[in-house]
Amino acid sequence: MTTVSLRFDDDMKRELDEICDEMGMNLTTFFTIYAKKVLRDRKIPFEISAPVDPFYSESNIRMIKKAEEQIREGKVVVKSMKELEQMEDE
Repeated sequence: MTTVSLRFDDDMKRELDEICDEMGMNLTTFFTIYAKKVLRDRKIPFEISAPVDPFYSESNIRMIKKAEEQIREGKVVVKSMKELEQMEDE
């Protein structure tokens, strides 16, 4: 037998203990079940994903494509910073 030490936030540990208790098991049993599932299936038994960068959201991609189309059609006005500052003063 091997001992494994894990560090948890106090609240997370308490909540996990409570849930395991409701299921009639302790943390050792919980992690043993989890480990056996991983070994049997050779994958983590749930999906892990990172949040999508908001830059690549569907609405932003649509806006970028629309802007690209406007550029291709010559519907873009180009101004220097000096010209923009002068417009602001008007």
